[in-house]
Amino acid sequence: MSDDRALILIDCQVGFNNPFWGQRNNPDFEANAQAVLAHWRARGRRIIHVRHASLEPNSPLRDEEPGFAFFEWAEPRENEVEIIKHVNSCFIGTGLEDLLQAEGHHGLVLLGLTTNHCVSTTARMAGNLGFDVCLVGDACATFPRTAADGETFDADMVHRTALASLHEEFCTVQSSERLLSEE
Repeated sequence: MSDDRALILIDCQVGFNNPFWGQRNNPDFEANAQAVLAHWRARGRRIIHVRHASLEPNSPLRDEEPGFAFFEWAEPRENEVEIIKHVNSCFIGTGLEDLLQAEGHHGLVLLGLTTNHCVSTTARMAGNLGFDVCLVGDACATFPRTAADGETFDADMVHRTALASLHEEFCTVQSSERLLSEE
């Protein structure tokens, strides 16, 4: 695999532990995300931490709320980039695309929260911008969603459907184990 790939951690924030969101799927999210992060750090490769600063009045992710903080394991270290965004895409209003192009990163590895929102939106945009995107499916997670007709879909169904919608269209979805075995 190419070592030009940048790892992008999307919204790995304390606010997603808030009951506001409902019951999250994928209890292995943290362990899988930490394994990928440790692998990138051990090899001194580019790591970008993106944090959501919500503009919604009741969101636990507002920048003045405790939930804005990164999970302890996801705190950026020296030489790791932090980007703050206000919308679902990590590319809108952030300078991320310019940074990636300036540093020569043609490939991206994405992980984080939530699969069907910010992760999906970022994967779609990255694919459309011409990046070669790997999405680490078991290092992402999400929450239940209610459709317009009132039907509720559990978090695992939302997660799996989001990954299926992205795979081989905007990105390649891989497990953390497979990604790390190929690196």
